[in-house]
Amino acid sequence: QVQLVESGGGLVQPGGSLRLSCAASGFTSDDYAIGWFRQAPGKEREGVACIHNSDGSTFHEDSVRGRFTISRDNAKSTVYLQMNSLQPEDTAVYYCAAGSAFWCYEYDTYDYWGQGTQVTVSS
Repeated sequence: QVQLVESGGGLVQPGGSLRLSCAASGFTSDDYAIGWFRQAPGKEREGVACIHNSDGSTFHEDSVRGRFTISRDNAKSTVYLQMNSLQPEDTAVYYCAAGSAFWCYEYDTYDYWGQGTQVTVSS
């Protein structure tokens, strides 16, 4: 059974940084993608960044490109989201998810979700 556990959220001032972690387990093959998503109050959930486990290819949405970086540590079965230059509009619950996407940004293929971690950017 696939399990995803996020950690690393918190309160940070504008311009600050946080690193989110997603510990993944239960996969029966290497052909899957993991993505980070976020949902702000009153808004729909949106994709932020993703990485394909088979080749390490990544994708970042325009809204975070240059500020956020997705990466992985295969030895720890963990995917990270390094978030720099955080702004109040980045405030949201951040989720990691996994699925069998061919291209990792095929967000509608993600079947497994973590519980989410709150990120609040405020002075």
